Amino acid sequence: MTLIAIQAEALKDVIVEALAGKVKNTSVALDEVTIEVAAADYRSAMQTLRDAAGCRFEQLVDLCGVDYSTYGDGRWEGARYAVVSHLLSVSLNQRVRVRVFCPDDDAPLVDSVSDIWNSANWYEREAFDLYGIVFEGHNDLRRILTDYGFIGHPFRKDFPISGHVEMRYDAERRRVVYEPVTIEPREITPRIIREDKYGGLH
Repeated sequence: MTLIAIQAEALKDVIVEALAGKVKNTSVALDEVTIEVAAADYRSAMQTLRDAAGCRFEQLVDLCGVDYSTYGDGRWEGARYAVVSHLLSVSLNQRVRVRVFCPDDDAPLVDSVSDIWNSANWYEREAFDLYGIVFEGHNDLRRILTDYGFIGHPFRKDFPISGHVEMRYDAERRRVVYEPVTIEPREITPRIIREDKYGGLH
């Protein structure tokens, strides 16, 4: 039996009612509901979204960090870092996107939801590794994609494209070594060579 999904506007109303004043902002675009909650309410709101009768979002499908510092060509005003989660209710055939901003740009921190959904574990580690967002209460928050000695967070907009260090295998030392980046910025101007009668021209 196929379960018909609730309409997006109706789902938005159900979620706003279930969260009882914890929703800071809502939007519906392309039949998808997005809600924003404050960092102080994030964990309890996520628990409600999983457990409330009209919500029942049993699965956390995705969680990622976002750096808004250059959003809108740098016209963004507000907190720099956010965590965005996508939740799925298999039993009710509905989805919601949840966004929470980290209140402190210098030390971005939100509560972990890895004890609510096990799938959040590696997603939170990824957001920590790539954006430096700390998930309070996560029981194993460590890097997951970058190397052990990596410095910085490569998805932050102010991280240099070439990075800070490069690594290579040194045959004499018989180990991997880290050195300052030796890439020099350069401008590449294409050299155009046209054959005689190119494009039918004489």
